[in-house]
Amino acid sequence: MTATAATATASEATRLGHMPAGTGWARVVVQHGTVCDVLQPGDDGTLTAHTAAVASALPVTPVAGDWVRIGDDGRVQAVAARRTVLGRAGTTGHGHQVLAANIDTVLVVVPLAGGLNATMVERLSVMAWDSGAQPVLVLTKSDTTGDAGAEDAATAAHLAPGVPTIAISVLTGDGLDALRRHLGPGTTTVMLGPSGAGKTSLLNALEGTTEAVSALGRAGGRHTTTTRRLHLLSTGGVLLDIPGIRSLEVAAGQDAVDDVFTDIAALAVHCRYADCGHDGDSGCAVEEAARTGALPTTRLTTWRKLQGEIAHRRRRENPAQMADMRRQWKAVSKHARRNKRR
Repeated sequence: MTATAATATASEATRLGHMPAGTGWARVVVQHGTVCDVLQPGDDGTLTAHTAAVASALPVTPVAGDWVRIGDDGRVQAVAARRTVLGRAGTTGHGHQVLAANIDTVLVVVPLAGGLNATMVERLSVMAWDSGAQPVLVLTKSDTTGDAGAEDAATAAHLAPGVPTIAISVLTGDGLDALRRHLGPGTTTVMLGPSGAGKTSLLNALEGTTEAVSALGRAGGRHTTTTRRLHLLSTGGVLLDIPGIRSLEVAAGQDAVDDVFTDIAALAVHCRYADCGHDGDSGCAVEEAARTGALPTTRLTTWRKLQGEIAHRRRRENPAQMADMRRQWKAVSKHARRNKRR
């Protein structure tokens, strides 16, 4: 393994977070096919950037944020157990794609320019809760909203209950100090949001620079990074910069949905049936609340779509369940054809 010129001081080594016990561990910055860019603490506490090949027999593909053991041959030989995992539905609509591992905070970055996208807030919040990390809702471009900004921020906070909500303007600096308090020493953070949400501008504003950062080294002495995917922040934490989300299809569990849709979960306990699907069931308290206006119909619509995606993914991943569903569809279709002939 050949070290690059990029090193950091001993105090910066603590920014990588809790390292597994033992020697030879390094933090993955980004994975490129069969190789990884990593940061490895030395015996003196300094960080050295390396590129390490991934052993062919490795059962788990390393991702940004993973702790990996580097063998004497300079190759990645093992991946430590992950504390938290941020994932999404696979790009082909199948399976689950891991975006980052061992994160403490997920910044759900949603722009306010052009009006609040409620569906984006809800779906990205579900992804964040499902990771096991703490979500923080960051509403960027607040300077473009005028009088509607405060109302949009209040709406967003309602859409993501229990999630700290911060309106940010990189032009005026509003909200930046509040956000820095979530990026403390040893904290690993990831920004989750669509392309164009202002994530790069936000990072530059947080660090007080708009200078481009070199692939492996220092930029103007401001801060150190290894590739554009990992930044050692001046607050003492680490930021993993993942690509913008193009698809809002989620690959999350029911618990994460309940964490975001607490209003529906609270209403559901009053439904007549414990397994009420809130979609035409008799005695449904959720549908009644939507009918009277106590629950926004858009909330119920998004909840139903998420339930459909969860069920569809489970069927895809369970061949027996999918086969049973196809048999049901075939029977329904056959019955419909018979009735039509009559």
